[in-house]
Amino acid sequence: MRYDYLIVGTGLFGAVFAHEMRQAGKKCLCIDQRDHIGGNIYTRQEHGIWVHQYGAHIFHTSDERVWDYVNRFARFNHFVNAPVAVYGKELYNLPFNMNTFSRMWGIRTPEEARRIIEDQRREAAVETPRNLEEQALSLVGRDVYEKLVKEYTQKQWGRSCRELPAFIIRRLPVRFTYDNNYFSDRYQGIPEGGYTQIVEKLLEGIPVELGVTYRQFVAANGTLAQPHTFDRILYTGMIDAYYDYRLGELQYRSLRFEEEVLEGCENYQGNAVVNYTSKEVPYTRIIEHKHFEFGTGPDTVITREYPVAWKRGDEPYYPINDQENSALYARYLELARQEGNVLFGGRLGQYKYYDMDKVIAEALKLAESQLQQ
Repeated sequence: MRYDYLIVGTGLFGAVFAHEMRQAGKKCLCIDQRDHIGGNIYTRQEHGIWVHQYGAHIFHTSDERVWDYVNRFARFNHFVNAPVAVYGKELYNLPFNMNTFSRMWGIRTPEEARRIIEDQRREAAVETPRNLEEQALSLVGRDVYEKLVKEYTQKQWGRSCRELPAFIIRRLPVRFTYDNNYFSDRYQGIPEGGYTQIVEKLLEGIPVELGVTYRQFVAANGTLAQPHTFDRILYTGMIDAYYDYRLGELQYRSLRFEEEVLEGCENYQGNAVVNYTSKEVPYTRIIEHKHFEFGTGPDTVITREYPVAWKRGDEPYYPINDQENSALYARYLELARQEGNVLFGGRLGQYKYYDMDKVIAEALKLAESQLQQ
């Protein structure tokens, strides 16, 4: 069988690209090493609750084109992400806003909050932040940093805040209003019935082989009397793995999920996402999935999320985009540029942290560029 594209990975990037190619009359074959489609946005039902198997995914965007596109495949509810953070016996609102500052310092007005933060900024005396700690101190001062940033970030990344680049925290919202909405994007919500349905619709009419790695597929295809042929490959896995780590390993952070079904418990924590910022608690957050879709059933499902060091064979969730890894990725990118028929896309293929809307936008952009050739 001859195909125009072999697409490695059925996550959001691969599925959007495959859909656009098929709409344009191209023949695609998708493979995935997991036993399901959808990549990290895969959702499944448990006790009538749509469970985000690989952590919380909240769709948000200011890109109207992307919002219109994704609404073709699912109906979205009006969920607003308003996480809370637990530090010891204290509870704080996220993102950092007047509710956070009022709880932290017992104040009420934006003027009082600004004055305290400005005093702490001056004490920190950071002019040009060189790392995450200095960036946080220059944004919110020492009190917020010590309770809500420092230990949580060290758990998440497995290294000191002084060893992490400043840009990681630059996108963290800081508001002097009583607004608990974590995102400032115009559009936000959760697809009613989970994310998997979106990928199913994107891949309609496209053959998919599950439970097979790219290397296994290539090896098996090479033994066939009439092997599949492809004009091009879209690879959405780890770019260093594609090249058998010949230049060295890029670094990632992985996650371990501990799921628990609580029968007879209608409401465990009162919020979809609760962060645990103290190092005394080994997990970073607990997700209660039913709250993403305003569930009212008699049971609930929670997931504790543990960051762990990545090693080969583990799922890579977060690229570590420090100076050393960025330089190594640039070398892999140079190898990729020499490939005549291989494209790389997505968080792992491009070694970049992407929100879902950016994944869709990048996949559409790549599809358009391919169709213009």
